[in-house]
Amino acid sequence: MFRKEINKRSPMRVFERSIHGGLGPGNIGVVMARHGVGKTAFLVGVALDDLMRSRKVLHIDTESPAERVIEFYEEVFNDLAKTSELADRFSTQLEIERNRMIHSYVGGNFSLARVRGALGYMKEHMAFLPSVVIIDSYPNWDEATEEDILELKKLAKELECEMWISAIAHREGEVKDDRGVPTKVARFEDHLSVLLELRPEGDHIKLQLIKDHGNKDLADLHIELDPSTLLLAWH
Repeated sequence: MFRKEINKRSPMRVFERSIHGGLGPGNIGVVMARHGVGKTAFLVGVALDDLMRSRKVLHIDTESPAERVIEFYEEVFNDLAKTSELADRFSTQLEIERNRMIHSYVGGNFSLARVRGALGYMKEHMAFLPSVVIIDSYPNWDEATEEDILELKKLAKELECEMWISAIAHREGEVKDDRGVPTKVARFEDHLSVLLELRPEGDHIKLQLIKDHGNKDLADLHIELDPSTLLLAWH
């Protein structure tokens, strides 16, 4: 199977239709889950889908070194290539590496000012302008302010990119609203376009749509994250 056919059959196409065309440029999507359930796997899956469609992706991680993030991409891509019997594997992998930038800010040295500086350098010297920005492990929702979220929103709009971020949910004693969304996230909902939750159910992890832009009727995604391969799959 070739790359274009894999993209066409990907569960991400159903996901995009379920949220009425996708996240959309200038918007922020949040994936929530318990610690270790699969937030990074989902974000990498989103990024790989875009990379395989020749879209440029900037992946930012505030906890893991760049080498670990690259290893994660390779692990998920290798599983995808194997299960789909990808015919143009090596040219696809080269395309992914050309269109992907990974920046790691470990040790508490992350700031949006630094990200803006890096983006300016990439644009001027590398002609790299991402259409998708992944930020894993930011913000710290317990301490986040509205200004923090507005700065993220501002950056997404300036870049005209889709931005995906993550949040840890279901900590012991955590206050949640009637949908099960932690209030530390829900308080910023006016600035967030899509909310997703990864919910373990037996031996699989279901994607649950919590917010779809301004739409009140939420689709049942029928998509799971396979914990053994870290790939999105039909349910």
